[in-house]
Amino acid sequence: MRIPHWILPVFAGVMLGTIYFLPDPEEMAPSAINMELPRQLGEWQLNHKPASQEEILILAADTEFSKAVCLKAREGEYDPASGHAIPDRIDLSVVLSGHDLNNSIHRPERCMPSQGHVIGSSDDVMLKLPDGRSLKVKRLRSVQSIPLNEERTEFQNLDSLTYYFFVGNKETTNDHLHRTLLDMKDRLLLGMDQRWAYVSASMWYGDVPWIADEITFEEADRKLGEFVAKLADEQIDWGMMGE
Repeated sequence: MRIPHWILPVFAGVMLGTIYFLPDPEEMAPSAINMELPRQLGEWQLNHKPASQEEILILAADTEFSKAVCLKAREGEYDPASGHAIPDRIDLSVVLSGHDLNNSIHRPERCMPSQGHVIGSSDDVMLKLPDGRSLKVKRLRSVQSIPLNEERTEFQNLDSLTYYFFVGNKETTNDHLHRTLLDMKDRLLLGMDQRWAYVSASMWYGDVPWIADEITFEEADRKLGEFVAKLADEQIDWGMMGE
């Protein structure tokens, strides 16, 4: 079947015409995430830290960061030398996009290799939040090489578990492509440009240097899931999403 010669110019004109429906780049709908992290989340102590110089240089200038090393004492485990409780550790990162979305956030599978991760598997996990809501997150299992000196000649390999998801103005998703399609739909059909937040939390397991007994995958998965569920429950404005 031959396509009429006038179809392509009309189609191109329609597509070009959609630019008039795009929002003013100065007006962006906010993400429903609260970027001000608490100092305490349940029994977890959140020690805030700045973004790395590499993150600041690589990502767009108006990208915002909230990061923390989160510690929680392991029950009945103490350092015999100091008497201090031995903690579990979760590394938390929230990155909020600016106007240049493509240079603000991306799926972690793209940047984790530069942080020493070799990703072994990826799957979807449905978390139950304290208020009964459900949140779908992506779960990654990887091995991370940690440099032991400034010369980066010696490394230690640690098993790592990571959960991540994205928070927009009205929706959450754990899929980068789905997030991109949602953003395109909202721009074209609703005339809405929005900021997206990328939330990730990671925990080492297996043979962790400061912990005597190995942390099983099941233990790490349970603790990380509970942490992320509580974080999402408290840091996302679900009322903004109409829930």
